Order: sequence, then structure tokens, then C-alpha cells
Amino acid sequence: MGIIKTDKLTFEYIRRDEEGNVEGINRAVDEVDLDVKQGEFIAILGHNGSGKSTLAKHINAILYPTEGTVWVDGMDTQDEKHLWDVRREAGMVFQNPDNQIIGQVVEEDVGFGPENMGVPTKEIWERVEESLKAVGMYEYRKHSPNKLSGGQKQRVSIAGVIAMHPKCIILDEPTAMLDPNGRKEVIRAVRALNDVEGITVVLITHYMEEIIHADMVCVMDQGQIAMEGTPREIFSRVEELQELRLDVPQVTLLAYELKQRGVNLPDGILTIEELVAALTGLKGA
Repeated sequence: MGIIKTDKLTFEYIRRDEEGNVEGINRAVDEVDLDVKQGEFIAILGHNGSGKSTLAKHINAILYPTEGTVWVDGMDTQDEKHLWDVRREAGMVFQNPDNQIIGQVVEEDVGFGPENMGVPTKEIWERVEESLKAVGMYEYRKHSPNKLSGGQKQRVSIAGVIAMHPKCIILDEPTAMLDPNGRKEVIRAVRALNDVEGITVVLITHYMEEIIHADMVCVMDQGQIAMEGTPREIFSRVEELQELRLDVPQVTLLAYELKQRGVNLPDGILTIEELVAALTGLKGA
């Protein structure tokens, strides 16, 4: 079994009107099967309301299935005796870093989780140092989080999760409130954790550029997985993505439109470098 596995995961909630009267039942996640292996980088895409954030909250046992099962490192998330083990193994990073940062000083904030877990003081400081270095924020350890940029705050939030030594990190649209530079900072830190530390990453996003380096991509629509494949496989299906109201990276769209006009280019070009190489190859042919 992988680090994360779902079997026909279904989640329903009651929809009410302004007066609180029941209007009906919404199925936010509809029989989703997911199998994430240790060390993988999985991206889950979808427009607002597709069910991707609801799915993420099940992995961290914030929500429980209406039907079906979720396992984290072999533990059923609905088994109360494993609740804190599940949350320790699968750390969660949310959209707004201000909702996760509680310390007055960066290093104190990062050490809060391990301290709550009863980690010895000497080891807490070792974990704080390694976590801040992993996200490139060690030089800011004595700073107040309030003085940091959005991207820096989010990297501190990630460091706080890393300090608890999870096997997996779930990032629920971690760059949604950041500017382009902040988004790049955070995604660079996430990729390093996956590449260097071997931490399993589940990235929930609707920014296409963020998933180029993922091992596997799941595209959600109406609570179900509508498409699944590598980034190159997914981005080869431009028209299907557009039908699901999703953008594709600008360079991928440019290559697609050039191909539609008769230029002999491969499907699923992901980066500017790939497009330049393909066009240069044509020139030399």
C-alpha cells in the first residue's frame, strides 16, 4: 500500500438556504480512488468547486468520508486512535500563512509543533534549524513573521510542518494569496523537499506552471478524477483542459497553436527551453 490510498472516497454535505432550510445534498467528492507512493510528487488540479480541497482535507483527517476509506501510511483516517499519528505523518499547509503562524519569532513558530509533540528541547532546535534551512529561511530565524513577505511567511509555514518530520506534506493551494515571485519561492522550496529530502508531496493548485515537475497529475471535475497522467500527457490534451475551464501554461498554449497552424512540434511542450529547442531543431532540419 502507498503512503496515501483512497478507496471509493465519497464526501457529501447538506446544502442550506439563507434561512437554514435544507435545499439538498451536495456530493463534493464522488468515489475517488487515489494511490500515492512514498517519495512521489502528485499534483491535483481543478477549478473552484471541483472537490480538490475537500479531497486534501480527507488526507489530513480534517474531514471524514461519507462513504469509502482513506489510509495514510496504512492507518484508516476514521480510526480515532490513529488521528494524531495521521496528522503527524501527513502535514497540511493551507492557503493563508497568517492562519498557521502563531509565534512572535520565526524560530519559535517553527518549533511549536515539535514542542507540542513532546520532542526534547535539544532536538527541537535541531529540527528548527534543518527545517528553516530546507526552505531557505534560516537567516530569518530571529525575525518577526509579521515583517516577512507572503512568500516568506508561507515558507515558514512549510518549515513548521517539516519540523514535525512528516512522511507527506499536503499543500492546499499554498500560493493562492501570493504574487508571482512568492509563488516561485514556495514551489522551489516544495520541489527541493521532494527531490532532496524525499518527502511525498501532494500539491493542490489551479496554477498550471506549478505542476510541470510533478510525477503525476490528477485533474478533478465535479468531485471526480476527470484526467490522470504525467504533466506532459495532461498538457497534450489542451482542448479537454479548456473544456474543464482550466488554463494551460502559456508556452504550452503557444506551441499548441503553432502546431494547429502547421508547425511540426511535439505535443505537451512544458517549458520555454523545450519550445526553443524544438523550433531550433526545425530550423536546422
